[in-house]
Amino acid sequence: MARTNKKYKRKQQGKTDYKGRLELLKSGKTRLVIRKKNNDLIVQFVNYTNDGDKTISTTNKKDIEKAGWKFHGGNRPAAYLIGLYAGLKSRSKIKEAVLDLGLQPSIKGSRLYAALKGVLDSGIKVPHSKDIIPSEELIKGLNIAAYLKKISSDRAINEKQFSDYLKKGIKSEDFEKHFEEIKNKILVK
Repeated sequence: MARTNKKYKRKQQGKTDYKGRLELLKSGKTRLVIRKKNNDLIVQFVNYTNDGDKTISTTNKKDIEKAGWKFHGGNRPAAYLIGLYAGLKSRSKIKEAVLDLGLQPSIKGSRLYAALKGVLDSGIKVPHSKDIIPSEELIKGLNIAAYLKKISSDRAINEKQFSDYLKKGIKSEDFEKHFEEIKNKILVK
């Protein structure tokens, strides 16, 4: 029995929206590709060529950890810092990009858009709607700090949900200060 390749295999697997990808490629601009994982976020700048996609740069949680980030890598503050770092790293090669979220759901104020805000703050232009960007309070993680403070009296929840923070000796009042410290380190680089 002859084996045949199925056309659009990635579409059948639910990995690629070819129609959406084509629209992005028609722009002729560099794509700002943002992909999320549980404890990480990947921000890439990618150009399309006839030989396939060429990645200009990739940034993830490890890059901000090198700058000293102590907190979880899957929240809005980390996403913003990853986006800022990615934008500053690629700013000499890229002036403008188009956002590519792939098949991820577009949720207003999500960490995907926190990463976009970081890229925008680095000086790279990306067409977007202003109301999708999370508020400054969410980007700085004030909601996380408030929740951590609220449950600090409940040791059972605290040890389960924030055990990593406890091991590192991090308190709720340190969150915003630490965010600003890492942001300034990234901006100086």
